[in-house]
Amino acid sequence: MTRTSLTERYIAATIRSLPPDAQADVRAELQASIDDAVEARVDQGEGREDAERDVLNGLGDPAALAAGYTDRPLHLIGPRYFLTWWRLLKLLLLIVPACAALGVAIGQAVAEASPGEIVGQAVSVALAAIVHLSFWVTLVFAILERTTGGKPMPAWNVDHLPEPQAKGAGLSELVGSLVFLGLAAAAIVWDHFRGFAFAGDQWMSVLDPRMWPWAVTALFVLMAAEAALAIAVYAYGRWTRWFAVANTVLAVLTAGLLLSLLARGELVNPAFLEAVFLDNGVGQEVLRILAVLMAFGIAAIAVWDVIDGWLKARRGRR
Repeated sequence: MTRTSLTERYIAATIRSLPPDAQADVRAELQASIDDAVEARVDQGEGREDAERDVLNGLGDPAALAAGYTDRPLHLIGPRYFLTWWRLLKLLLLIVPACAALGVAIGQAVAEASPGEIVGQAVSVALAAIVHLSFWVTLVFAILERTTGGKPMPAWNVDHLPEPQAKGAGLSELVGSLVFLGLAAAAIVWDHFRGFAFAGDQWMSVLDPRMWPWAVTALFVLMAAEAALAIAVYAYGRWTRWFAVANTVLAVLTAGLLLSLLARGELVNPAFLEAVFLDNGVGQEVLRILAVLMAFGIAAIAVWDVIDGWLKARRGRR
């Protein structure tokens, strides 16, 4: 293969993606540069064909060389936007798929779908949300990378440093937990003996009286264990993996107890439902929807409690 044909092929491959008005100048510049480099190698005793091949190999991929002439990036997202893209994508992936799956699960439950259908639809929607988020967010940042003309991101300074996060083992957390548990226990007792709802010219309890004594006793035992856990965390000074495990067990047991009572129709007082809802024209279908929402609310609170415990344990290890 002759020198001209090899060099011409390289130059043609380089300028084909350049704007037409720049091709002639780049061709002339590149031709002169290659000729000079080849002649320098020939003067040093290297064969012309070998010198030409070595020079062209040293210039690299013609597409990469052309990108250098036009300042066109060869990466999808460069360092200017990478951290912003990554932080935004992580935040959205933590929120959107879970919310989408929860919404679909609630809708399927209201439609009386089977447990398998509920899980299948929720997982399918969550996966679809992950794929769409990853694609569209990345596409937007790729477009920004190619249309902002190399404008730098705002400079970082110490004002961007994150605030230190509490480890969840301070006195305020202990007092808050104990006060909340105490108020919850007092509310359960008050609801049973005095009632929180006024309907039919009398006060009545919101919780089903059939919860007494065994279900309420089990609930009080779990609340006492929660209080003991809060005291133990405060005494130790930080959350640990074992505290997170204990918190997970307590959250699962509490949610399981409440969900089982709800499924058997023994969580909310039937007299309360009849006086407040049925006597006012609210049908059974609405009550069933409210029960579904209550079940998802109980499960969501338990899941968040578990996640919060493990996050605190992670911060405690740091």
